Amino acid sequence: MIVFNVPPYAGKELDYMQEAIAGRKICGDGPFTKKCNQWIEEKTGTTKALLTTSCTQALELAAILTDIQPGDEVILPSFTFVSTANAFVLRGAKLVFVDIRPDTKNIDETLIEDAITDKTKAIVPVHYAGVGCEMDTILDIARRHDLIVVEDAAQGVMSTYKGRALGSMGDYGCFSFHETKNYSMGEGGAILIKDSEKAEEAEVIREKGTDRSRFLRGQVDKYSWVTMGSSYLPSDMNAAYLYAQLERADEINCDRLASWNRYYKGLKPLEEKGLLQLPVIPQECEHNAHMFYIVTKDLEERTKLISYLKENEINAVFHYVPLHSAKAGLKYGRFHGEDKYTTKVAESLLRLPMYYGLKEEEVDYICQKINEFYGV
Repeated sequence: MIVFNVPPYAGKELDYMQEAIAGRKICGDGPFTKKCNQWIEEKTGTTKALLTTSCTQALELAAILTDIQPGDEVILPSFTFVSTANAFVLRGAKLVFVDIRPDTKNIDETLIEDAITDKTKAIVPVHYAGVGCEMDTILDIARRHDLIVVEDAAQGVMSTYKGRALGSMGDYGCFSFHETKNYSMGEGGAILIKDSEKAEEAEVIREKGTDRSRFLRGQVDKYSWVTMGSSYLPSDMNAAYLYAQLERADEINCDRLASWNRYYKGLKPLEEKGLLQLPVIPQECEHNAHMFYIVTKDLEERTKLISYLKENEINAVFHYVPLHSAKAGLKYGRFHGEDKYTTKVAESLLRLPMYYGLKEEEVDYICQKINEFYGV
């Protein structure tokens, strides 16, 4: 069976975890956590990066820093993971969903402005498949309406938009290091912060509402509880696992891109015949090959293709159920405008196996079976 995902492993993970154990510093903000934070800051150009226990908690931390209050509205796509919405629902926000673009599956930036009301507080673009949203337009809208931008860049590590790292352009950016992502610590994430003052506030909230980070830097002679907070710190052993991959990030990225390009070449004839659609990468975007997907004619065809691939020992999966049509989505939000593409894409998009170390012959076999399914 060709599995859908294999968590990345670069080679030094166990060595670094043992080093963390030997150093007797396995809780949060140890040496490896600091190395990971520094790597993200240097790679993205953000003012401050802080590892978290998940991208979910990075988003929740961003929602707190944004000062979301009950009744505030947040604009986001419905075609995303539940964490994007939950982070703001937990603060009492009302979700305003807008449609996605048919090419990138990202939020349609041309629909955002019409969804703004006097209650709107933030825009949350989601960089689907590690392909950047149209950020210049989104940032311009936010500037003109005095709104906060929180980038859900869970899938976007190593991707750029016009040369700028995803997650670094808005007020806050959120990465995921879940086992399904390009770089993993099992469960984990990071928040990227543009404003240095907000970075200090984030450190306090992330450390249970205490100024412990300032104490460790010698800025205060003791630390105390100064505001509300929680524990968003991952173990340094998790960070050690991640850092082994960040050291080889370019190699992992190139490996995934090679698989992505091989898929694209092997399936392009089917798109040319009008039998399916392949991913679209805008000229201004550099992606990280987080996923390779195809878009089938409809739900029935996708269901048949999934079964056919399973019969041939290939595990392919579909993705999100639109949030606006879910029970919680109906309770906590509303869809603004027409659902022209969101549900259609959700019912027809199919993700193919993609991971570091996927073999060329495996990609070729998958392409062969998809071609056979379509009679080509």
